[in-house]
Amino acid sequence: MNQNVTLESQALTKTYFSTEPPTEVLRGIDLSVTAGEFLVIMGASGSGKSTLLYNISGMDRPTDGKVLLEGRELTSLTDAEMSNVRLTQMGFVFQQAHFLANLDVRDNILLPALKGAPKGNRAAAIARADALMERFGIAHIADHGITQVSGGQLQRASICRALAGEPSVLFADEPTGALNSSMSTEVMDTLTDVHRGGTTVVMVTHDPAVAARGDRVIYLSDGLLVDSRDAGPWQEEKAQQREDDLLAWLRNLGF
Repeated sequence: MNQNVTLESQALTKTYFSTEPPTEVLRGIDLSVTAGEFLVIMGASGSGKSTLLYNISGMDRPTDGKVLLEGRELTSLTDAEMSNVRLTQMGFVFQQAHFLANLDVRDNILLPALKGAPKGNRAAAIARADALMERFGIAHIADHGITQVSGGQLQRASICRALAGEPSVLFADEPTGALNSSMSTEVMDTLTDVHRGGTTVVMVTHDPAVAARGDRVIYLSDGLLVDSRDAGPWQEEKAQQREDDLLAWLRNLGF
């Protein structure tokens, strides 16, 4: 494995045998994600993009093939070992911010970080969570209940929670799918800042304006990786041109 590759899949397949005939969702995906890259996964509905994210992040297990994180084969781990990897080396942001209603924003952010922190490092985890809330502009809502803040603030809190454990990779599945345009921009500005700080980001989206933030976009069709496009680092002043170029590429692929 190349030392610059953080995440890799080899001949990854996923088949659901509960249907007749069985449904092949992923059909031999080879993918390498470079350390510090912002990778975007796109494709039509049913193409397998979310399934790919779930399988390379260990939330689901592939039918065949391998997934490696920093050279360690994840597909051979037990459920308990994989759970620990997700807790200590991965961060997750979903379309809906899944928080516990009986905890305030700060405690929701802290909970997984404290669970994954080595003994004696709780103070460091708390300090990091507080610093993240300050960095992303939500320190003033730390003691608010989750029903007392906006959707954009909740997603920024989700990003803080995902980063609190200092993950190797941050996975995001349609992180702006439930937000209006201004909140979407707010969240993507936050993810862009995360990426510029050196975190590897792997994101699924159907929105070209969101996808334009990525360094590289891959396109899935019927469970196959059919094309890849390098765009380079995000530049705000070239946002519209990046989106237009990406749209033209997507249309050629039948998006």
